[in-house]
Amino acid sequence: MRKIRLGDIANVDISGIDKKTKEGESAVRLCNFTDVYYNWAITKNMYNGLMHASASDSDIKTFSLCKGQVAITKDSETRDDIGVATYIADDFDDVVLGYHCALITPRTDVSEDGRIYGKYLNALLHTKYAQKYFSNNATGSGQRYTLSKEAVEDMPVYLPTYKEQVRIGDYLSDIDRKIEINNLINMELESMLKQIYDYWFMQFDFPDENGNPYKSSGGKMIWHNTLNREVPEGWDSCLVSDYIQPIERGISYTSESIESPHGEPMLNLACFTKSGDYRRGELKFYSGIIDDNSIIYPGDMLIACTDMTRDAGIVGSPIIVNKEYEKYVYTTDLAKLTPKGTNSKFYLNYVLKDTSFHKYIKPFASGTNVLHLNLKGVEDFIMVKAPSSVVEKFDKICENNKELQDTLTNDIVCLEKQREMILPLLLNGQYTIKE
Repeated sequence: MRKIRLGDIANVDISGIDKKTKEGESAVRLCNFTDVYYNWAITKNMYNGLMHASASDSDIKTFSLCKGQVAITKDSETRDDIGVATYIADDFDDVVLGYHCALITPRTDVSEDGRIYGKYLNALLHTKYAQKYFSNNATGSGQRYTLSKEAVEDMPVYLPTYKEQVRIGDYLSDIDRKIEINNLINMELESMLKQIYDYWFMQFDFPDENGNPYKSSGGKMIWHNTLNREVPEGWDSCLVSDYIQPIERGISYTSESIESPHGEPMLNLACFTKSGDYRRGELKFYSGIIDDNSIIYPGDMLIACTDMTRDAGIVGSPIIVNKEYEKYVYTTDLAKLTPKGTNSKFYLNYVLKDTSFHKYIKPFASGTNVLHLNLKGVEDFIMVKAPSSVVEKFDKICENNKELQDTLTNDIVCLEKQREMILPLLLNGQYTIKE
């Protein structure tokens, strides 16, 4: 392999486009720090999730995302979070790269010997070699670390032939594409379940005895004083505390107890996305003392009872534990909710995911720097108590979907491990790909 300075074969531009919308600027979608940090590639499927912002004509010209580019994070509170790369997999009409990031565009005006393939560059920047280089060349201390344009340009990159770069880059991108497809299927399954919940338990169009939507087909509705709304005849209300066993809190841990990577997998606050879903890759591993009451299993239900954000975006959000591991422990920032008897955890999960619950629970979170949830607020929430026959049908649909989601998620974990194992072998020539 040849060693070449990155700045000699690619253009590096540091973005300063912020999240604001300003008068006189053009409307754009913004690919920001978290989009770069959490994704191996930026694709058109992500477009609707990118935030709205504005940018000047010159910034749009320089920082518009085009297929074949690579973006990296360049500023963060820790060294480990800078230099994280993502590949721009599609052309976009109105998406630009946001601040705290750098855009790397492979040059096309160089000979084939000096060209770098975007997918290969993205793979190279995910290696420990690249991570170490960026960490060593970051400036700052304490509150903020940053990479200069010069530091990125001066990075030595190792190039096999362009033909070999294409084989390596495309192979790894195929793995990533399969990961993306699995993620998209999981998102669609989750969206479908939320839609069914809304139809059945908010609009009351669950299937009646003839399989027709209840309310739309003229099903009898009655006024419920406690819920302050109409509900189907025979439906009632109850407190969450009537629906569940006593709430259990997780383990309080020290930094020493999570230093070893060989401990018990520990679910924590970072495992919750801002939308209240499970985020993979954020487990800690706990090697302290564990009692039987601290163990949870796939299918158990947790809620976040601490929040680091002032808008309480996560607090009170529930997740159903997946099957990545056979058992887990969980931190004191989380609480376990166990339905009584035959009550459905899936129904409760969507009750607590609903915007009405999130709006209700926010005032029960207080604190100066960190918000802590008073769990009495969860227990006292008044929920719709649907007939067991309706809930059981919903539970069965959720159970089947959850089984499929877990299978797809486990496939993702295996693919990611395969990618991490193969990547260094491909880049140092120990592993080759046939044409």
